[in-house]
Amino acid sequence: VQLQASGGGLVQAGGSLRLSCAASGRTFRRYGLGWFRRAPGKERMFVAAITRSGGSTSYADSVKGRFTISRDNAKNTVYLQMSSLKPEDTAVYYCAATLNDWPYSDYVPGYDYWGQGTQVTVSS
Repeated sequence: VQLQASGGGLVQAGGSLRLSCAASGRTFRRYGLGWFRRAPGKERMFVAAITRSGGSTSYADSVKGRFTISRDNAKNTVYLQMSSLKPEDTAVYYCAATLNDWPYSDYVPGYDYWGQGTQVTVSS
């Protein structure tokens, strides 16, 4: 599967953005999906994940209550709705796909395919 992330940009603290990740192929619903981010000078970190059906989700503690992951299997797209953004949310955001069973790993090696990343910058 090939993944293409989009929707990043510059936003003020307290604002919102919605990231999208479109996937190629007809097997999109076979994959669990996740979002990761890499802040400047830091490693790529887990943000959120969602199961194949969309029935279960998980979040990093730092984004719980502010971010929502969802997917539309008819459109081969996964979303990350980000609200109440903070300057510390500034990072390159990556979508990823896994064939593993739930619960998915919170770590990079637990995912099989990656998108190219989209920059999110939150100004104070």
